[in-house]
This record gives sequence, C-alpha cells and structure tokens, in this order.
Amino acid sequence: MADNPSSASTSNQDSAVSATGDNSRSQRGDRDQGGRGRGRGRGRQDRGRGKGFGSKDSGERHKKRDMGRGEYFRNNLDRRARNDEQHAAKRRKTEEGGQIATYSTPFTKEEIEAETRRPKRKVAVMIGYAGSGYKGMQINAQEKTIEGDLFKAFVAAGAISKNNSDDPKKTSLVRCARTDKGVHAGGNVISLKLIVEESDIVETINKHLPPQIRVWGIERTNGSFSCYQTCDSRWYEYLIPTYSFLPPHPQSFLGKKLVESAEQEGVFETYQSLQEDGASFWKDAEDTYVKPILGKLNPSMREAVIATIHSSEEEEDEGPKKLTKKKVKEDSKSRLKETDSIEPSVEAMKGEETAVKEEEPAPETVSVLTPLEMAVKDVKTAYITAKKAYRISASRRQRVQEALDCYIGTRNFHNYTIQKSFSDPSAKRVIRSFKVGAGPIIINNTEWLSLKVHGQSFMMHQIRKMVAMAALVVRCGTSIDIIRESYGPANISIPKAPGLGLLLERPVFDSYNERAVREYSREKLDFDKYQKEMDEFKQREIYDRIFREEEKDHQ
Repeated sequence: MADNPSSASTSNQDSAVSATGDNSRSQRGDRDQGGRGRGRGRGRQDRGRGKGFGSKDSGERHKKRDMGRGEYFRNNLDRRARNDEQHAAKRRKTEEGGQIATYSTPFTKEEIEAETRRPKRKVAVMIGYAGSGYKGMQINAQEKTIEGDLFKAFVAAGAISKNNSDDPKKTSLVRCARTDKGVHAGGNVISLKLIVEESDIVETINKHLPPQIRVWGIERTNGSFSCYQTCDSRWYEYLIPTYSFLPPHPQSFLGKKLVESAEQEGVFETYQSLQEDGASFWKDAEDTYVKPILGKLNPSMREAVIATIHSSEEEEDEGPKKLTKKKVKEDSKSRLKETDSIEPSVEAMKGEETAVKEEEPAPETVSVLTPLEMAVKDVKTAYITAKKAYRISASRRQRVQEALDCYIGTRNFHNYTIQKSFSDPSAKRVIRSFKVGAGPIIINNTEWLSLKVHGQSFMMHQIRKMVAMAALVVRCGTSIDIIRESYGPANISIPKAPGLGLLLERPVFDSYNERAVREYSREKLDFDKYQKEMDEFKQREIYDRIFREEEKDHQ
C-alpha cells in the first residue's frame, strides 16, 4: 500500500464522497420529516431538527405549523359559515333577552320558503334625511337609526328577500358617510345588493319611509363597488347663528377674564381693536331690551338680578329649581320631625313609605320660581331677543373666514376628535376648502351663516369641533395662531358645536364616475339629476327643522 500512494488516496476520497452523499441524503430526509426549510442552526448537528439559533423549540411537531392546508381548512369553518354562526349567536342572544332588533322584520319559516327567489344586484342608493330623532346613520340593533328605517323599507318594498330580512350583512350593506346623532344629509349614499327588477322600486321604497327620509335614486354598479372606498371626498354644510360670534358681555365672567388675560399678556389694545365692532352692541341692547324690564324692579332687586345674570354660576346656565311633589312632601316631613321630639317606630315609617308609594306612582315636575328667578328669566329672554337682532359686521365675518382658512391643507386633527393621539397617522386629514356662504340667511329675525367644508374624509366630531374652535377664536378676540398650535403634540380640549346645524351636503365620486362610463357601462352617481327635489326636501325637512328647533331651545 505504501508503494502505491495514489491508489490509497483514491480509495479514501471515494469513501469520503460516499459517506458525504449518504449523510446529505440522511439530512434531507430529516428536514423533510421535521419541516421544510425551518430551523437552520449554527451547528451541522442541529440541521433539520427545527432548532434554529436561539430557538426554544424542543423539536416536537408543531400542530398548527405542520398542518397541511387541506387539513387546516377541513377542521375550520370557512369565513361565510363562521359569520353565519356569529350572526345566529347574536340573534339567539337577542331572542333570549326578549328583544328584537329595531331593523328586523320577522317572518315565519313557511313565508320564507314560499317566497320566489329573485336575483340581487349591486347598487348605489342615493338618499337624503333629517337626522333629528335618530341615533345616527349606522344601523344598530337596539337604537332607532337612519339605516334601520331604510332596511325595513327595503324589505317591505320587496327589494330585500324575506330570507335576508334579519341581517343587513347578508346584503353587503356599506354607507358612504356615517353621520352622528342628529346630523342631517341632503345627499348620502349606501351600497348593497337589492332586488331592483320593478321600474317603480324607488317610489315603492319611499312609500314605506317617513317624510324625513327620502331615496333619490338607485344606480346599478359593478359587483365590487363600495361607496365608502370609492368616494373621493365629501361636502358638509354647517348653519350657525351669527350671534355665536358676538363678544361676551363686558360684565360677564368670561368678558372680565378675557380683559384680565389681555392686560397680563400686554395685548389689550389688540384685543380692543378686534372687539371694537361688538362693543357698542351690548350698550344698545341693554338700552333697548333690558332697561325697560329693570326699571320696573326696586333698587335692591335690580342689583340682585344684574349680579345673578353676570355671575360665573349663570355662565353655566343654571335654571330654576325643579322640585317634585315627592321632594316637597319629604321636606315637609323633615320639618315635622324637627318639631316633634317623639321618634316614630320602624313599622310606622314603613307604613308611611308604603302609603307614599301607593299615592304617587309617578312624581310630577313642578317649577317653583322665586321673584328673583322670575326677574332673571325675563332679563335673559330680553338678552336672547337682543342677540337674535344682531347682524354680523363685514370685518367680523372676514375674521371668521380667516379662522376657517387655517384648516386648509393636510393637518393633524388629533385634538378635533376622540381617542386619537398626535402620533396616530389616521389623525391627518386633508381639507380642500372651508368657506363662509356668499350671504347671510335671515330666518325668524335671526341671522345665520352657512359654512361649507370640502374634505377627503372626516373623523368623529371633527367638523363640529372645527366650527367651535373658529367661533371661540372670533368671539374671544384670540389670535388665530392658537388654531395652528392645535395641530401640535399638545392636547387641547376643544368643545363641540351642536350637531343640529350640521348637514352632509353630498359625497363626490368623480374617479368612479369616469370608470363607470368607460369600463362598466354604468350610469354616473350624479346628485344633480335630483337637485330640485333635494332643494325642496332640504328646505322643508332640514333647514326649517334646524330653525324651528333652535327657536324652541331659546323659549
């Protein structure tokens, strides 16, 4: 062997190659059995055992990870079946609690089986509504909502089958804009699957709706259409009385605090110049409306009324004391106990409580007004009458527009909604325009401004907080820089303007409309076709309602 070294070398190499090949095949087999491509460790001895570097895996078969796709889906419900099971569980829970969903129309099994099946089509339904008396747009099993009434009308008109009448998700219901409680809409869109074979389906649906909800039209769309996803932007309108921009009364708590703050910061002259157009209003209002009432009071009562009107407590709008008959009786009993030294027995007290409960099944509300409270109420009414007679000046109206201009562009509106932090990317929204209407509106001797905002999308309470911030800046003579500061990381508490004046004017579908004609051979989603009906509806059901309810709140 020593004489032929090459032969020995060749033999050793062949053995090495054979051993290596066997080892490689063995390792491949281990990897195939232990899981493909997993667990490449540092050492050769750990390959194919599911032990990667730093792994805590003990090498046993991982059930979910090693389960084949077919086995996994055989052991798990498909998504539709899972959703059906969840909905069935919700219905069982509702039935057990003795409650029926507000949108549900119950049918017997025989009625459902007897119904002829008809094809459903994906459509966009263009609607308008007055939100007063409703808990918002989005459907809710236990609350009265716009979608709930629409869903019931679809079922009653035959646009939704009886088999699908218990669950809106079976129709793929999606709304374009989810308006809050009490918010109105001249134009909004929902997309869903409906049975729209009859030519008069819109009229049939409207017959089953209250007057404050209307369907303008129904348009066929492509099968994957979602009005929420395809909406480019939205137009909103907010109606606000111009006296909301009035400076506070100089003798009020807020008026005094503003002057004090301006003096401390050395901007008193600037503050005075901003409030100059409203300074004379309060003097004229008192001369015309308030002094005739105060002149009828004696001097001590007059001073008490003035002090009460302008105190900080009155800024919180304390009303007259409300007493119930039960409260009056309890007070009289307590006075009797003070004069009577003999304590009644426990049995006697129980007997008295039982007698009171039997006599008073439902406490009645009784307003008890003292002479001072009656005089304060009369003066407050006079001030409200004076504020309704206010007409905004051109300079103050321009200042409103300057405040609204601060919202234009992409801004971080985390302070203008709830449960969003400065670092949340979804807090950034795009505002394309925010304009004061061309001219004020005079209704029942009250002047109103129309504020129209156009944006890509809006968060909860965002528009109402934007309006409130602008009103506070103008009313309090504050620098508009505070609006720009509100986009920063600092948390600022901003109040909401009332939801009564907010109106969704219409959503915009420009991108979809181009594709609808070019690719899908479908009609555009165009509210202009229904402009006349929409204008009449807005005036009758929305504008008049806003003015009427505002008037009622100040009675």
